[in-house]
Amino acid sequence: MLTSPTAPHRKKRSSAKSVVALAFGICALVLSPLRSPPAVSKETNSAATPAAGEPGSPVPEATPFLGNIELKGHLDAPGKLTIAGERMHAALLRRFYTAHEYQTVWDNHPAERTRLWEAVLRAGDQGLDPGLFHSAVLGEHGPTLSPVERDLLLSDAFLSYADALSRGAIPIEDRADDEDLTPAPVDIVAVLDAAIGSPDPATAVEVLAPSSPEYQALRRAYLEYRAVAQGGGSSRVPGARNRPEQNRASAEKRARQLAINLERMRWLPRHMPQDRVVVNSATARLQVFREDRPVFTTRVVVGELDKQTPEFQAAVTNILYNPPWNIPRSIMQKEILPKLASDPDYLNRHHMRFRTSTSIQQIPGPESALGQLKFEMPNRYDVYLHDTPSKSLFQSVARMMSHGCVRVENPRALAALLLGQSTEAINKGIALGYTNRRALPGAMPIFIVYQTAYVESDGSIQFRGDPYERDDEIWQHLTRSQQPPLAQQSAPSQRKG
Repeated sequence: MLTSPTAPHRKKRSSAKSVVALAFGICALVLSPLRSPPAVSKETNSAATPAAGEPGSPVPEATPFLGNIELKGHLDAPGKLTIAGERMHAALLRRFYTAHEYQTVWDNHPAERTRLWEAVLRAGDQGLDPGLFHSAVLGEHGPTLSPVERDLLLSDAFLSYADALSRGAIPIEDRADDEDLTPAPVDIVAVLDAAIGSPDPATAVEVLAPSSPEYQALRRAYLEYRAVAQGGGSSRVPGARNRPEQNRASAEKRARQLAINLERMRWLPRHMPQDRVVVNSATARLQVFREDRPVFTTRVVVGELDKQTPEFQAAVTNILYNPPWNIPRSIMQKEILPKLASDPDYLNRHHMRFRTSTSIQQIPGPESALGQLKFEMPNRYDVYLHDTPSKSLFQSVARMMSHGCVRVENPRALAALLLGQSTEAINKGIALGYTNRRALPGAMPIFIVYQTAYVESDGSIQFRGDPYERDDEIWQHLTRSQQPPLAQQSAPSQRKG
């Protein structure tokens, strides 16, 4: 039985990537200002002076450039900005140094530089490799770099670390098209400037990391597993002291899994709505939260491995009773028409009809692929929650079986909760037999996430499999050791789905 509209294949974003601004820097190097054009003689008779633009008119006096010429030259150079082989984030750097009149910064703020650099070296505590923020280059080659190059590298390190904490080390423009979660933007340049003037510069940056109890719990677990993986012990990690060799490998695997999911949590809003719906496609589970506590949990069916349910945020606005299914063109062409060619009665037996010569609709009813309830949540993927007549699928352990939409095991209970009505009222709406719509009292935020490690409501850390095989790609972005040299970097290949 067909189920839900096709989710788009996993691919890189086709739109032009927005430039992610980040910056580096350390020592000041003051050079001579550019010469200004000769001034007009004081003896010139203003009354006899030709009008501007006429032959012989005076050239307006240019404002002298008082910044660092070498620094500006780096920022204005064509092509991608690199220092010591390190890719820089030119847009953020230009904004930062424009605000500082193209002067080097960090030799004039040695204490702040030290505190911020210590924060960068602690990036590992957030599941991030300090090497992503030029720690290796500055540590090994800092003395041989010019003062301007060191200043640029330090600025980029501080800006890029702040950016990674505020929205993830993999910005949305660098992710696959179906990883579409991102928090509200933060002015990273303003944050770094505020940190310079702060009595605690490191905290001013580190506060950009999520502060939710879930993130903090995952982070504590990450630190514990990392300690075991590095040869330490932890009473909270099973067997850490009894089977050190065996457990190190296991702990390293868990630490990596936790680091990946810390990154995913940085893609979410910094302050999640207290009332929300969350679908975790990695576990095929839906939860409703009220006042930040789960009040309803149900199984769901999500997209097949080659039709993966995307990660995104939307809002449930309406519930459609007895919904028809307007079959997407891709499903019609790939699945319906071939069956119709060999079985002329196929449409009639499946309660389908041609709406036009190029579109097919399955009429409402208990046998409709959408069941008797559809939860409308406008989004660019045309993914939504819905009922299904195929109830037996919810008993499967691996519930990746749809075309990308989310089938709900207990849709009537969910509808009653979202509408603030009784289940009997929902049944009456369905019993009317025709398509009708009910608006929610207020739009309910919904988050479709993919978390292979997460915090359960009782505070325990849960680990699950990676059915969509998304974890490895994220891990490659989180560790500098996984990155190819700059000359070998290219766009990642498309993933399955």
